[in-house]
Amino acid sequence: MKTVEDYIFDYQGKEKEVLIFFHDMLMEMPGVTCKIRFKIPFYYQKTWVCYLNPVKPNKIAICFLRGYEMSNEQGLLESKGRKQVMSAEFATVDEIPETAMQEIVNEAFLLDEMVPYHPKGK
Repeated sequence: MKTVEDYIFDYQGKEKEVLIFFHDMLMEMPGVTCKIRFKIPFYYQKTWVCYLNPVKPNKIAICFLRGYEMSNEQGLLESKGRKQVMSAEFATVDEIPETAMQEIVNEAFLLDEMVPYHPKGK
């Protein structure tokens, strides 16, 4: 079974640095694990918190499964027509506002830890 690290280091494209950047940031969070699901890296604490998804043209999206429950004070997250997931896309590490993204990641994991997940429609 392919690990997330295998996925990242086998990735072909200049966006590999973005994958490495976010993987390192996410794995620094306490209690986080990662797995390949649906052929992409997912990051968990109590539930699925986020995933890294290659998108066209040549970008990596960091997608938060409970994005609509987050504040988005930084204004970086977009819904792209999705009902729950919100994401931000980057082509290079230089484009990533590191402090703002760390705030978003912290909020996502705090939400997962503190607020029980109740799927819409149930």
